[in-house]
Amino acid sequence: MRYRQPSFTLGVEEEYLLVDCDSLDLVAAPESLMAECIKELEGQVSPEFLQCQIEVGTRVCKTVAEAGADLTRLRSVIARIAGDHGLAPLAVSCHPFADWHKQHFTDKQRYRELERDLGGVARRMLICGMHVHVGIDDDETRIDLMAQFPYFLPHLLALSTSSPFWKGDDTALNAYRLTVFDNLPRTGLPPRFSSWSEYQRSIQIIIDSGLIEDATKIWWDLRPSARFPTLESRICDVSPRLEDALAIVALTQSIMHMLWRLRSKNQRWRIYDRFLVGENRWRAQRYGVSKGMIDFAKGEVVAFAELLEELIELVREDAEALGCWTELQAARRIAKEGTSADRQRSVLERAIADGANAKDAQKEVVRSLISEFTEGLESHSQPETAARQTA
Repeated sequence: MRYRQPSFTLGVEEEYLLVDCDSLDLVAAPESLMAECIKELEGQVSPEFLQCQIEVGTRVCKTVAEAGADLTRLRSVIARIAGDHGLAPLAVSCHPFADWHKQHFTDKQRYRELERDLGGVARRMLICGMHVHVGIDDDETRIDLMAQFPYFLPHLLALSTSSPFWKGDDTALNAYRLTVFDNLPRTGLPPRFSSWSEYQRSIQIIIDSGLIEDATKIWWDLRPSARFPTLESRICDVSPRLEDALAIVALTQSIMHMLWRLRSKNQRWRIYDRFLVGENRWRAQRYGVSKGMIDFAKGEVVAFAELLEELIELVREDAEALGCWTELQAARRIAKEGTSADRQRSVLERAIADGANAKDAQKEVVRSLISEFTEGLESHSQPETAARQTA
């Protein structure tokens, strides 16, 4: 059977936190700030669940380089406008010391309904994430790849981890964000569906029961988008450094392409039980890239750097075909040097070693995150740059 190749277009959503440049604590976005952002980034920026959050989304992009250029523009504009208001954005999944009790909801019908439906669970949602949409036009192909892709979700999570702190405490987790998010219904690893019609029937039962109005309130780690013909990875923490984010986007797109390539040859990736994949998900959440994950074929824990190297070589021809080989290789540096969670802990430890008290050390972490928000943006401002490097 001959399968039509998907578009593999990209859309990337990032959620940011806003902090006061003096106190470094979270602040609600002023109406004037949001108005300026919306005016300059029409259709690509919106308020989020909490008033201290702001969300951006790229246009539909053909390549990772193009997505990088668009994210560069989005981050640059947000940082500039926020700076004019004495504020700074953070691309991080949890603020190091902010208290969720002190945050307020955005006055929007959807968010008021979430507060009503989810109660106390919603009030703790002081978290941000990165979502990656990959264009998979055919419904059956999308649901088939959705069944195979979860094996790789822990790898993506491990690379992205940026939420070690919660309310000033080191949680000992690299991605505490998921601990908060998993308290919501309809989250976690997605169920397996044998066909698009089975997926639609299952979702429709919940909709017809009046529990949700549409599939946008399905929050699995991976889901078919309710608005676009895409498969959407939602497991990742948001990355402070754009280069790290693009490595994860490139790996996501390349894995999707690899799975389609297998499907076009009437082959498929082995589907492992959710119980096993869930164990690797937990290890990624707990340790990031530092402690390794289970190699199911070997039946033992293998160093993450080794697993990543195998994965990179597995998708190399796909990354080259998509033009994202350069961006993807940056994942090796994350595995070698550590994730944002590791860097945040290092900043805290150095500050304390230099004589800072706990609160001042936490502020140093925030300062480092402010700096990383715009780090290296100039190298991604032109999508042609990365394309030339790949060619």
